[in-house]
Amino acid sequence: MAKKVAKVGIKREKGLLYFIDKDGDVSCAVMARGDKKGGKPKKVAKVGLKKEPGFLYFLDKDGDISSAVMVKGGKKKKVAKKDVKKVVKSAKTAKPAKKGKK
Repeated sequence: MAKKVAKVGIKREKGLLYFIDKDGDVSCAVMARGDKKGGKPKKVAKVGLKKEPGFLYFLDKDGDISSAVMVKGGKKKKVAKKDVKKVVKSAKTAKPAKKGKK
């Protein structure tokens, strides 16, 4: 669950992308759509937020900065059956290690 970090109260405009920049301030840029390229970002509000590692910071629906814990990992990769068969086959054909004298 996300929690509010800073109250900013930004009113969003359509066609602009709002984000928290590396300085911890809120910036916006024109969104790239189709043939149009995105615009240069400009600062909307100076907040000076100190970001903690492992957290995702975003602008919520009220125009305030919120944070949530980042989920580690992702989707597990599926292994094809023929790849599993190759691994099993190579393990069977491998020569056992020689045992030393005691």
